[in-house]
Amino acid sequence: MHNLALALHQKGFIVTGSDDEIFEPSRTRLENAGILPEKTGWFPEKISADLDAVILGMHARIDNPELIKAQELGLKIYSYPEYVYQQAIDKQRIVIAGSHGKTTITSMILHVLKYFNRKFDYLVGAQIEGFDLMVKLTEDAPIIIIEGDEYLSSPIDKTPKFLHYHHHIGLMSGIAWDHINVYPSFDEYVKQFDLFADSSPKGGTLVFCEDDDLVSVICRKERDDVQGIPYTAHKHEIIDGQTYLVTKTGKIPVQVFGKHNMRNLCGAKTVLSKLGVTDEMFYEAIQSFKGASNRLEVLEKTDDTIVFKDFAHAPSKLKATTSAVKKQFPDNELVAILELHTFSSLSKEFLGQYKDTFKSADLPVVYYNPKTLEHKKLDPISPEDVVKAFNNDKLKVFTENEALKEFLLNTKWKGKNLLLMSSGNFGGFNLKELAKEIVQH
Repeated sequence: MHNLALALHQKGFIVTGSDDEIFEPSRTRLENAGILPEKTGWFPEKISADLDAVILGMHARIDNPELIKAQELGLKIYSYPEYVYQQAIDKQRIVIAGSHGKTTITSMILHVLKYFNRKFDYLVGAQIEGFDLMVKLTEDAPIIIIEGDEYLSSPIDKTPKFLHYHHHIGLMSGIAWDHINVYPSFDEYVKQFDLFADSSPKGGTLVFCEDDDLVSVICRKERDDVQGIPYTAHKHEIIDGQTYLVTKTGKIPVQVFGKHNMRNLCGAKTVLSKLGVTDEMFYEAIQSFKGASNRLEVLEKTDDTIVFKDFAHAPSKLKATTSAVKKQFPDNELVAILELHTFSSLSKEFLGQYKDTFKSADLPVVYYNPKTLEHKKLDPISPEDVVKAFNNDKLKVFTENEALKEFLLNTKWKGKNLLLMSSGNFGGFNLKELAKEIVQH
């Protein structure tokens, strides 16, 4: 939301906002732009009839006093994706969807377009090197690249976000059950992707990963005048810890690795070919792509040890990410730590989805905070429940982050790599500082 506020401010709009808490880096960025609210909290008296639009965040409550005032005044209330669509209505819209890989695919597309100085707008779910904001909206860009999330749009709009963007070119990377709090059954979750594919317009394009059976079934359905283009993992080789793309003109070194990223890369390449980027252009540009923030990001590196941080938290992401690191560095022992942090990952009904997903790690570790379960009003889970769900006798489980830190600092790291996976921060760790301490051991 703060990225959207900054993007609209840059466009010359008068933007104000409210929240009950504003964290870093949002606070400083809003302050530097001169649009940080004077006070946190809700002030319905500031909602007046002369507002052109109210944009409602996903986490605002339905009884929010400012929302109620806006409804009473009959103001136009948009969800985040609805408003982005209003700003992009005259552009060619490319929407990247899927349970995993969408941030990386979107980031790769943005990187290549920027490399060739193309004009484009965008919306992406992570900070990318070379881009100030995660949202850009201008008057003159002919296209917009959007990372399309399947989560609900707002408290008063239960439509999946990606349906609001009305894509001309859509990409579907893969389907693996997530967001159990809003899609309590797998069938209900899959249905949203079916709706996304069905919303492809006549003359539109649907790019899809044919390695995913469900995606293939959905995207190969006959749709009137919609072009379906399948992709699979790009042919590649790993030589001495370096991944090379195998192409007609030779081997191209890249800075990302893992079969999942070779799929992501091929998905990006397929979309870009529809935007006039040739194979030769793509291979030239992709060599300098370092990855999106928190996606196999290197925190610290020595000759003997690499500490990675990754956003992986869902079962499919956990499996793909641990497998990628182990295959890239087979001679190093892999210690991989997953924080159960999201509503889905901490749900007893969902926990079984992690069965056999942690096999690539030499030492798999799970951390969770029982207080997070209380906060999310979920049934308690025991370390024994976790070991049983993962079906992995090697699994170590920690429920206190200081005990986890002690374990990390007492481990001899020579010849070992560490992979930290979470959408959180393991109960408040400064992961950069922790990584520095670890490689010194």
